[in-house]
Amino acid sequence: MAPERDSGRERTPTGATATARPRARLDQPRPPRRRLLPEWDPEAFGIMSERIARFLGTGRFIVWMTVAIVVWVVWNIAAPRDLRFDQYPFIFLTLMLSLQASYAAPLILLAQNRQDDRDRVNLEQDRKQNERSIADTEYLTREIAALRIGLGEVATRDWIRSELQDLVRELEEARGGEREPVVFPADRSRGRDTDDR
Repeated sequence: MAPERDSGRERTPTGATATARPRARLDQPRPPRRRLLPEWDPEAFGIMSERIARFLGTGRFIVWMTVAIVVWVVWNIAAPRDLRFDQYPFIFLTLMLSLQASYAAPLILLAQNRQDDRDRVNLEQDRKQNERSIADTEYLTREIAALRIGLGEVATRDWIRSELQDLVRELEEARGGEREPVVFPADRSRGRDTDDR
């Protein structure tokens, strides 16, 4: 069989590698997709929900809500029949309060979730700070222990003085003679001077 010759035409892939749509380039960002829903900044929405939740938790909100309900009820009882918009069972008032509660609850939950996230970050930072403090304390404890061990092996002035006094006594006893006692610089009554240094 003779090998096929390329007749100058481009070969189109067939089978599993065949594709009808153009390939996306990986070295370029994708074009933005059109969205049906409007976009908003989640951070700004969260800040707004926290402000609303803080307001809902104040006495001012309770007072304003109470005033609004009292005015609503008094208006719908005392106003002329033509001007009343919600009759005695106050179904519209109940609907408005339910609507307010249905919006308030998710906003409060969103504010609590944001506060939980902040608390989690603060706890993580506190945990890392505590770990650093514990590591520093352990390091300082090891250093102090090493210094104590090192100081235990250091000859102090008092120890050297007592050793020298013992040696002088032994020498005097070995000679058998009585000599006047040797006075060391620390035994002087007037304190330290230039000879002590």
